[in-house]
Amino acid sequence: MLYLADFSVMNPSFGLLFWTSIIFILVWLVIGRFFKSIKNALKDRETDIQSALDQAKLAREEMAQLKSEHDVLLKKAREERLKIIADAEAAREQIVEEAKAKADQSSRQMIEAAKQEIENRRKEMEVELFNELGQLSVHLAEQLIGRELESKHEDFIQSKVTELKNTDLAQLN
Repeated sequence: MLYLADFSVMNPSFGLLFWTSIIFILVWLVIGRFFKSIKNALKDRETDIQSALDQAKLAREEMAQLKSEHDVLLKKAREERLKIIADAEAAREQIVEEAKAKADQSSRQMIEAAKQEIENRRKEMEVELFNELGQLSVHLAEQLIGRELESKHEDFIQSKVTELKNTDLAQLN
């Protein structure tokens, strides 16, 4: 117990340090020789971790490249979409313009046909009116002439009719 009275953990003696160091080195060498598999496992683990880090770095670079390619493709797709929309808008406007032109032409043709039909009907009505007026005039003239003839010239007409009949019969024979 005497040795324990002078012992201090805070102030170790040279002998204690020496023997502790030798025992530590011996334990280290024994453990190092007998447990090389642990050392190899640690090295393998270190190489696996380094490999995983390298693969992660490559994956990050690949993802960055894919993202840039994706951005380029997305930009092209947007441009293509805008172009398609512009083309569709232009086609729509062209179709609308063509439809307006056809509608205008069709309405002009219909108006022209209606005007022509009105003019034809007007002329037809004029002709009918003139024919009816002519028939009425002839009928009126027949009645007037008939009355005059009956009263004054009935005998004269009868003689002329008979004379004409005789000349027509003579010519036929």
